[in-house]
Amino acid sequence: MALPAQACALIGRFSDPRVAESALTLLPHLKKRGVQALLPTPDPSNENSLDAAADLAIRVPESEIAERADLVIAIGGDGTLLYAARLVAHRGVPLIGINRGRLGFLTDVLPQDMLTSVDAALEGRCERDERALLEARIVNGKGLVARALALNDVVLQKWQTGRMLDFETWIDGVYVNSHGGDGLIVATSTGSTAYALSCGGPILSPHLDALVLAPICPHTLSDRPIVVSGRSVISVKLIDRPDTQAQVTCDGVPLGDLAPGTTLEIHPTQQTITLLHPNKFEYYRLLRSKLHWGRGGFDTSE
Repeated sequence: MALPAQACALIGRFSDPRVAESALTLLPHLKKRGVQALLPTPDPSNENSLDAAADLAIRVPESEIAERADLVIAIGGDGTLLYAARLVAHRGVPLIGINRGRLGFLTDVLPQDMLTSVDAALEGRCERDERALLEARIVNGKGLVARALALNDVVLQKWQTGRMLDFETWIDGVYVNSHGGDGLIVATSTGSTAYALSCGGPILSPHLDALVLAPICPHTLSDRPIVVSGRSVISVKLIDRPDTQAQVTCDGVPLGDLAPGTTLEIHPTQQTITLLHPNKFEYYRLLRSKLHWGRGGFDTSE
């Protein structure tokens, strides 16, 4: 990020009054600091609540955010930050997340700390946190069908059917298991606290070079989550059964359908996302806060 930052983009669902409130506080603050504020071109379904601040920001297409912004501020929940990350992944623009959602493992700046944290980010005083990305590919006998990046997870799930899926997993070309159930989550360390956690997966320290493979509602009790190297290539193939329909999503966004005869491949990449945290950020303090650990009277660090 060029310092001091010259342009800053705000991303959020501005039709949400809480998100709009934070944006309307930030926009005049950025102008006072001499920082150009960028907002995505309005979506009629997403806003009209920022009309009063029209003179405080330039509207640009989302496709130009990565090229024009030195910093992206995601206002909302973790889904908003994941959305913002997809916009800038190819350019390495850093992100800071203001939590106006629920849990907020990625959007870890509280509203009351927003201005001081944004100032620190603009001045290069935040802690930089590099997070690995995965690339998901759907391929068939003719080649690549679709591809996308994921910061949290790649999910295979049954689609428009009440029947469970039967599928096989392969790691680095080696057969691992045949599964029956609702699907499979392949999560990064960052995504280990998301969907994979609700399926019984472990929490990984965010800088571990590892992946979690977590079955969704497995048909057998022996089909348990496993942790593998983050350098592994994961392949998933559907077993041809009647009424087999499956969908692949990357960070909750549909990538495409998976059918018998096609393969889902999940590859490591050299691309990363840079998250900015306030100084003295502690991951385990974040876990205690979000998961309500240390509430039994023995925690003296808060």
